[in-house]
Amino acid sequence: MGGIRVLVGTAKGGFVLSSDHDRTSWEVSEPLFGGWEVYHVNGSAADPDRLYASQSNGWFGQVIQRSDDGGANWEPVGNEFSYDGEPGTHLFYDGSSMPWRFTRVWNLTPSADDPDTVYAGVEDAALFRTTDGGRSWSELPGLRGHETASSWAPGAGGLCLHTVLPHPDDPSQLLAAISAAGVLATDDGGATWQLANQGLRSEFLPEPDVEVGHCVHKLARHPARPDVVYMQKHWDVMRSDDGGRSWHEISGNLPSDFGFTIDVHAHDPDTVYVVPITSDEKHFPPDGRLRVFRSRTGGDQWEPLTDGLPQSNCYVNVLRDAMAVDSLDPCGIYFGTTGGQVYVSSDEGDHWRPIVHDLPRVLSVEVQTLP
Repeated sequence: MGGIRVLVGTAKGGFVLSSDHDRTSWEVSEPLFGGWEVYHVNGSAADPDRLYASQSNGWFGQVIQRSDDGGANWEPVGNEFSYDGEPGTHLFYDGSSMPWRFTRVWNLTPSADDPDTVYAGVEDAALFRTTDGGRSWSELPGLRGHETASSWAPGAGGLCLHTVLPHPDDPSQLLAAISAAGVLATDDGGATWQLANQGLRSEFLPEPDVEVGHCVHKLARHPARPDVVYMQKHWDVMRSDDGGRSWHEISGNLPSDFGFTIDVHAHDPDTVYVVPITSDEKHFPPDGRLRVFRSRTGGDQWEPLTDGLPQSNCYVNVLRDAMAVDSLDPCGIYFGTTGGQVYVSSDEGDHWRPIVHDLPRVLSVEVQTLP
């Protein structure tokens, strides 16, 4: 009998939450890499037993961990991330020049058809790839070598490449989102990149319609309709109908269009989920009410989903990688909070319940639907 495996990265370790397809009773693992920041834990679609984790520590640096048995056992694999060629410089907050430096791995995105191929988005913003299961990593230098790269400046969380979105039908096509540069696209496997920010507007910038410098928080799309891409940015929920070449706003009737995470229903590419946050200064839900908002129309028209979620005195945040969906029918929706709760809805968001209450600050949530 198959099951569900929820992979959770937190500020003090990783966790594996396990259930059968009923999604009513859950087992919570002991902490993995306890005491370490685990920015991202992700599994391979090509091999459900293959997992990867990004583990980092201010004293000991970055470690990539790999499991070949679904998280029961782990081994550290290659952890050398060095920028290709001369590091160069980019802008700091105040406009001064700052040397490019490697800090941590924010995102691990395994290939859909090869468990040994994984993309790593890092801080300072660069894209790496392994083809040997994480034992060695090479930069795709065309991204950081883009003509605008020297003007990229960090967002509040750092200059992070946090989203890697491969095209489901063509592995040579990728979208990469960077805070705070925006979206870049490649159609030649990462050799060359083009800006994909047309239509983005950021009122907090000196030039709101600037070509580069937008603080994109997260991208998502459905594999059945890959040209439709959804975005949560630093103010505004956006949609592209041409694979990221241009964008238009779909914030509609949301109580706030500021937020960090966005995801798409597993079976319906028009059903989208966001978690509004009050503002860029107040990183908690509007009115202290934790609400997931769902659009069944691809944006603009949104409905609050509240059943089972705290509707008073709730001041947690939901970070960019802290929402995921399973592939069951009905589709399950999962998210984690900075207060350490992980919630599940096994009926597409209509009703929610906590899987666990008291984890450390949740940084990422990924889901594997096991056969």
